[in-house]
Amino acid sequence: MAVEPDLQLSPGPASLKSGSVDALLLRARHDPHALVQILREAQARHTWLSRELLGYIAGALGLTLAHVEGVATFYRFFHTSPAGEYRVLFSDNITDRMQGNAALLDDLCRRLGVQRGQMREDGRVSVDFCSCTGLCDQGPSLLINHHQVVTRLDAGRVAQLAEFIESRVPAAQWPAHWFRVDDHVRRADVLLGTPLIPGAAIAAALARGVPALFDEMNRSNLRGRGGAGFVTGMKWRLCRDAPGTEHYIVCNADEGEPGTFKDRVLLTRHPDMVVEGMTIGALAIGARRGMLYLRGEYRYLLEPLLDVLQRRREAHLLGASILGHAGFDFDIDIHVGAGAYVCGEESALIESLEGKRGTPRIRPPFPAEHGYLQQPTVVDNVETLCAATHVALQGGAWWSAIGTPKSTGTSLHSVSGDCERPGIYEYPLGTSVDRILEDCGARDTQAVQVGGPSGKCLSAIEFGHRIAFEDVPSAGAFMVFDRSRDMFEVARNYAGFFAEESCGFCTPCRVGTALVVKSMDKLAAGRGSRHDVELLSDIDILMHGTTHCGLGGSACNALHDTIVKFRPAYERRLKSLEFEPAFDLDAEIEAARRVTGRDDDTVTQRESAA
Repeated sequence: MAVEPDLQLSPGPASLKSGSVDALLLRARHDPHALVQILREAQARHTWLSRELLGYIAGALGLTLAHVEGVATFYRFFHTSPAGEYRVLFSDNITDRMQGNAALLDDLCRRLGVQRGQMREDGRVSVDFCSCTGLCDQGPSLLINHHQVVTRLDAGRVAQLAEFIESRVPAAQWPAHWFRVDDHVRRADVLLGTPLIPGAAIAAALARGVPALFDEMNRSNLRGRGGAGFVTGMKWRLCRDAPGTEHYIVCNADEGEPGTFKDRVLLTRHPDMVVEGMTIGALAIGARRGMLYLRGEYRYLLEPLLDVLQRRREAHLLGASILGHAGFDFDIDIHVGAGAYVCGEESALIESLEGKRGTPRIRPPFPAEHGYLQQPTVVDNVETLCAATHVALQGGAWWSAIGTPKSTGTSLHSVSGDCERPGIYEYPLGTSVDRILEDCGARDTQAVQVGGPSGKCLSAIEFGHRIAFEDVPSAGAFMVFDRSRDMFEVARNYAGFFAEESCGFCTPCRVGTALVVKSMDKLAAGRGSRHDVELLSDIDILMHGTTHCGLGGSACNALHDTIVKFRPAYERRLKSLEFEPAFDLDAEIEAARRVTGRDDDTVTQRESAA
């Protein structure tokens, strides 16, 4: 067994002798590239990943224990120490904060007698925050055991939830309406409002032939909806022309940007459209295998999606000789993530698919040339693949007639925050921010965060701008803040998110995001100075030019925009215009003063007297 020599392992700990892990390994064909999936399922069976269990898996896969432990400690949904029979994680996006999630978490901790972030002594439960769960339109929400989701939390549900945990009622037996996730489609256009017969777009693509399919994709000028906006037809062509023994297509459903939930709705409401787009892409690039990378927070969607894949296989829309077309063989596996925002970056996602830590790769080379297993790989967003399905069916000219010449077609917006009708809105690209605010019932709006924390924060004077690649690009999030909100606290929440989700690979991001949080906390505590605001601006400039990947480079976008456009929110927290130290000597020695019974003047009092 390829494990460290000082670790003496039996055939397996007592919990492994049932054969459940061996069966899991057998089903995964002992493929080391399936490590993340193996760890996820092993943890689901054993509640946490002991060192003995990790060593057993390492030996079975021919990996070192160091590698397996490194992967297990990278992903936030993996636990290498006991985390409790019930693992309760409250979504902590800014919209959840606005809806009172912190008070609900404190209430649950009080009822259960547990400290946030710690397991209760009896091993029953742990409670903590996690990043956005993609349920901003029906929060506050939480995750149970990284599987079930509970929406629309309130004090009553929290009280019942505590009773269920104390009585050890399995989460699957809790009230079904707690787990209800609504689509909330408020405005549908061509993607959400056009019925699609499964297989129709594949048949149209086959009838055209691959060269004509590329012509239609080029004519459509469809650009990726995941944020980068690369032309889809060009990406497919680069992949098809790249040398390799295999070609792959990957659907990036790791929708981790806070405030975004459009992919969740597409996967729930139109899964056939997503899979059809992957199949058409496979035809174009010559792929026989595809992978759908589903974010860990959407684990509850796994079984329905597996059912869709099986139904399509039975209808000859997946598998060998699709639609009777000899040589067109293509199938899809689903890979579930384990809580890592950085895996939304395509090269980090590929690393995760290969059973590694989700660390972004240095580019070039790009995935279209050297992707999964160093083979040519297309990575497309969920919405992009849905759009490709419609282009294959209706033609490129039809798609390019919608939107603007540089930003063709429609796009989906996940609207949340201070509005009467949060949910999904589909518009032609080129639609103004004002129009979306009016449709969603926003009132007295002071700011809109477009594209999530890594996107752009717009003030009221900018609401005439249009959502388009040539104006305000968006990956789909549209968070609304009225004038009752403190934009400093909004930016502070985003800063905490980026510090928590930094992969830690490069120093500028790892250290920079931590420094931003410390400076923001200092300002929030009323100990800030103009120097601290200037330091935040300097960190923003530094990170934009030095981080390893684009996610780190965009970590200070909201910080920059709020300092420039909502500076009074920062300045009212300044204690002085000169440097103010963050270290508080009185606070540090207060405990010792109490223990020794000293009643001498504090340092602050002595300074005042002087």
